[in-house]
Amino acid sequence: MTRNSKLNTQPNIAAPDDFYAALIAAHEGLSDEDSAAYNARLILLLANHIGDRETLEDALALAKA
Repeated sequence: MTRNSKLNTQPNIAAPDDFYAALIAAHEGLSDEDSAAYNARLILLLANHIGDRETLEDALALAKA
């Protein structure tokens, strides 16, 4: 993550356990390939929603670390 990151890494999801359960449920019945494709589409939708390139690059770096 860069020094002046806009990325919020603090807990910020209402009812995170409920969201996690919904995420897991969304993958039920999917093959590994379909699950990976679903994740890719979800990431692209959320990245588009964020829209800020610097924030997105910070997220890429943080996820890889």
